[in-house]
Amino acid sequence: MAFTNEQIERYSRHIILKEVGAKGQKKLLNGKVLIIGAGGLGAPAAMYLAAAGVGTIGIADADEVDLSNLQRQIIHGTKDVGKAKVISAKETMNSMNPDVTVNTYRTFVTSENIMDLIKDYDFIIDGTDNFPAKFLINDACVMAEKPFSHAGIIRFQGQLMTYVPGAGPCYRCVFKNPPPKDAVPTCKQAGVIGAMGGVIGSLQAMEAIKYILGVGDLLVGKLLTYDALKMEFRTVNLPKEVSDCGICGDHPAITELIDYEQTECDGK
Repeated sequence: MAFTNEQIERYSRHIILKEVGAKGQKKLLNGKVLIIGAGGLGAPAAMYLAAAGVGTIGIADADEVDLSNLQRQIIHGTKDVGKAKVISAKETMNSMNPDVTVNTYRTFVTSENIMDLIKDYDFIIDGTDNFPAKFLINDACVMAEKPFSHAGIIRFQGQLMTYVPGAGPCYRCVFKNPPPKDAVPTCKQAGVIGAMGGVIGSLQAMEAIKYILGVGDLLVGKLLTYDALKMEFRTVNLPKEVSDCGICGDHPAITELIDYEQTECDGK
């Protein structure tokens, strides 16, 4: 594939990087990333992946844009209130970069459709806003052997980790099971500073880009936490022993996907 003059100019800051170059940019243009959730995390992740020239980006979200979303979901504007989030996201991404194919899935992600959604993608970004969805994404990606980035935000805090099949612990290795209903406040109850989505969602995009390029160190076996009030990042090394995990261990007890009871956002 030969670059057009416009592409050479568009991606010039990538092409001059020795870690990327023309070969790496072609990898990005051939890459496929699915973002589940077009909210506080998915919005900046989608914009940076589109800007980077990731060739095929899927967006799955059933919601419509609400005025309260705009404080942090920067892919949407005031004119988009009432519009399907996946359509608003696609319009913004394609206006930024027409090179990118944006596949939209206006649907709730469930145990019945998630395997079909993720099957054609190289990397999955969990931008969801509730624990049941996070465990579902984890379990599906483990079963389908798909790498993914988990993240969550609330108040002035955020966290993320990356799972790569066979290379380290999954989300369930660390957090075991969803917390009891109402045990953890949602962002609607506790609040979230808008820019937190930008910080953590952008890091998720970076993990996807590094994975496609095959460069650098991913957050495999590590949980990165960010406290904005203290302006402090911490990297916590996760246990390497995952043999007793219910989904990726030596004798997994979970052999089919589970739709846990949904609760409202922990990072929407």
